[in-house]
This record gives sequence, C-alpha cells and structure tokens, in this order.
Amino acid sequence: MNQLQLFLPCAAGVEELLAAEVKHITGSTGKAWRAGVQVTGSWRDALQLNLHSRLAQRVLIELQHNSYRSEQDLYNAAAAVAWEIWFTPKQTFKVEITAQHSPLTSLNFAALKIKDAIADRFRDKYDVRPDVDTRWPDVRVYTHLTTDTVTLYIDTSGEPLFKRGWREDKGDAPLKETLAAAMIAASGWSGEAGLCKQGVPLYDPCCGSGTIVIEAAQIACNIAAGMGRQFAFEKFVPFQPHVWEGLLDQAEQAITPPTAPVFGSDVSFRMVDFAERNAERAGVSHAVQLRGGDALQRMPPAPSGVMLVNPPYGERIDVAGVAGIPAMQGRDQRRQPGGQAQQDHRNQPIDEFGQPLTRDAGDTRDTRDSREEPAFETSRDRSANPGREQALNAWGEEASDFFPQLASHWKKNYAGWTAHVLTPDMKLPQKMRLKESRRVPMWNGPIECRLFRFDMVAGSAREKKPAATS
Repeated sequence: MNQLQLFLPCAAGVEELLAAEVKHITGSTGKAWRAGVQVTGSWRDALQLNLHSRLAQRVLIELQHNSYRSEQDLYNAAAAVAWEIWFTPKQTFKVEITAQHSPLTSLNFAALKIKDAIADRFRDKYDVRPDVDTRWPDVRVYTHLTTDTVTLYIDTSGEPLFKRGWREDKGDAPLKETLAAAMIAASGWSGEAGLCKQGVPLYDPCCGSGTIVIEAAQIACNIAAGMGRQFAFEKFVPFQPHVWEGLLDQAEQAITPPTAPVFGSDVSFRMVDFAERNAERAGVSHAVQLRGGDALQRMPPAPSGVMLVNPPYGERIDVAGVAGIPAMQGRDQRRQPGGQAQQDHRNQPIDEFGQPLTRDAGDTRDTRDSREEPAFETSRDRSANPGREQALNAWGEEASDFFPQLASHWKKNYAGWTAHVLTPDMKLPQKMRLKESRRVPMWNGPIECRLFRFDMVAGSAREKKPAATS
C-alpha cells in the first residue's frame, strides 16, 4: 500500500493552499483540481494527512477508475474491487454517489447496483453480506460519475475533518474549522515560513465561539488538527494500532509552547464563555487570551500584528452589544469512538469533487448529515439569530454603519496591523472606505466570499491640515 491514489476534497478557493499543506505533510507534490487535491502516497501518508491536515475535508483513497455506459458497468466496476482487503463483513457500509452529466436516469438505482456489487463480492467469498447503515456506517464508499467514467473511493476519515473533536459550545452560525484554517493560511500567518514562527500576534475582534483563535493557537503550539478525534480507518483491515500509536506519539512530542500570542474578543460575553470552554477542550487555554468587548471600542492587544475577522454577513453583528472536556485530556479519551461529504456550491450545487451536482427528478434521497448546514441554503432569517448573531443595534435598527465605524476605529488605533476580512460583500472595501491590498476568493459552504486584506498604516486616518497662516 505504498502507491495509493489519494484525493482530498476542500472548499473551493483553498486548493493551492491545500496542495502546499499536502507537500509539507507527505513530502509529495499533489495536483490541485477544483475543490480538491490529488496526490500519490502510502497508507502511512493517508494516516498522517488525516491527523495533520487543517484544510482538507476528508481523505479518500481511489480504488477504481473505469469507463461505463450502463448500471451493469457500474456493478462490474465495483465487483472488481478487492473490498475484502479494506473491511470485513462485520463492518457496515454506505454508498454515496455524485454525478456530472451522467447519462443514467437514476442515481438511486446506480448507487443500489454498486451496493449490491460490494455485498455480492463478500457473499461469494465469505457466504455473508455486510449490512448497510445509511446514518452511521463504519465504511463510506464514494462514487463519482462523469459522462462516461466512474471513480470509486473509500473514505478513511469518517466524520468530516473540520470536526476536530473539541467543539461543544457554538453560536448560531459557526465558521467551519477548515475554513478558519484556510483564512489563517491565506493571511500568511501559518505555514513553514509563516508569521506565527516569527512571533507575530494574531487577533480576532469578533471571535464568536473561538474557531479562528483556537485554530491559530493550535498552530502556534504545533498541535495536530486530528489529535482529539477518531477516524474511519481505525476499523479498516490494514490498520495497525502500533503504527498509529507511533504517529500519535510523534505528534504529541512535537507540541511546543506557543510561538506567537493569540487574542480574541467578542461583544457577547456568552460567546466569550463558549470560546473559553472550547479552547480548554482543544488544549490551548494557555495559548489564547479571550476578552469581552465591542469591536468598535477595543484597543489593539499589541503594537502590531495580524487581524482575522469573519464578520457575521449581516446576520451576527450587534454593534451596540449584549456584552455588557479538553481534547488533550489524554490518549484514552482521545481515542474514544466519535460525516457526510461536505459540498461547495458556486452558481449551482457542486459535488465533493468540485463538479456540478446532478440528480434525477425521482431521487429524493437526502445525502446530507442532518447536523450539517443545509447544502443549498442561500438566504437566512436574521430574526432567528438574536444577540451577536444579528445585525441589529440596541434599538432594533439594522447596523449598516458597522463597517464604516470599524474602519475608522482601525485607522485611528491599529496602525501597523494587517486586517483580513472574510465577507460575501464584494463592495466591502468601498463601504469601509479602505483600499484592499489583496483579495482571495473563498467559499463558505454555498456562499461566495472574498478574503480582503487591508494594511493599516500610520496616518491612514486622515486629518484635515490646519489652514496656512500668512
């Protein structure tokens, strides 16, 4: 198992960042595709990627790539895979299927044929068929169809990798950990030569339940992203506990004191309390400083640094304010028993492989995890998210002046800082009366966003010059 074809799905816009991360973790150069990276690696590489990747949604192993014209061709392709070297009839499994311009009339029936092929192969070899579990399977098989090709993958991750294992307290619109890590990487703070290693502070003035600052604190302490969770591969036939124990030991030994300070604040003390509890479970309570306070009033925690802000997209900002079990608790807890494919969508839904998602009219199957956010949601009811999660001021009026006020505050008090703001509002720089120095396209689930960079320089808050005297 030294020449496996691995595919790592990711949020659209993160591909190049993920390719660099894969190179750092495995030493191998991957190829970036839309919404994913493909790389040749070993079984050990697959384990390492699950443990260390902060940007991938999951780690898939390609088992079959073939042409097809009918459902019977799909059956034959699946029947030719040696599933028995990956799992046993004692494990449950589930087949997920996506398609791009497939000529087949029913994806449901196509998935059924693949399921039958897998079950029939086990029955022929062992006289017993594995059970199907559509909700919590031990093994997930992903199928992707194009016009004339079928690709079969086995998922080594299980739960999506953004589920780090530490989050219990959250707000109404939490940022996924993988996207938070992408923001940090795009800012230049993380990485082999990142600003973190130079001791540059990081600050999130709208930290919510702490996603960005906790990711940053773990990076500063060199804590592996997957230290606090379980993975599907732990139930696979090739899994060797002593090898995995060795990788975990290496990851634990690599943990260091924080190389840079991390700060977070939020207008809601309730959210700050959530963030503190999450930070403790993530093993970084000592590495992040959290405070309550309005983003329009808090002064910089250091003379210079990097700000990362995920403002609440018109749903979660409250300008007036309402302020007024650790993941590292030990190896036994870390290995206690713990998703669905995360999808990114541009003008139309796309699948795990970055391709437009097509479903036949009769396919009513809901392939999303009930705990995931709705995959096709493009609008939200602001009234459903009170407190910090709502863009209203104390008088119930929309806080449309928040960003101009924030920009004025930054220009006056944050000279020497670099601010990175993730927003779906392409006109945000004009609203803030700031000129961005960089914009990076990113997708927050179905929402197309930009990560704007603003360089705060001394004197950027222009004052009128005194009139000349004669």
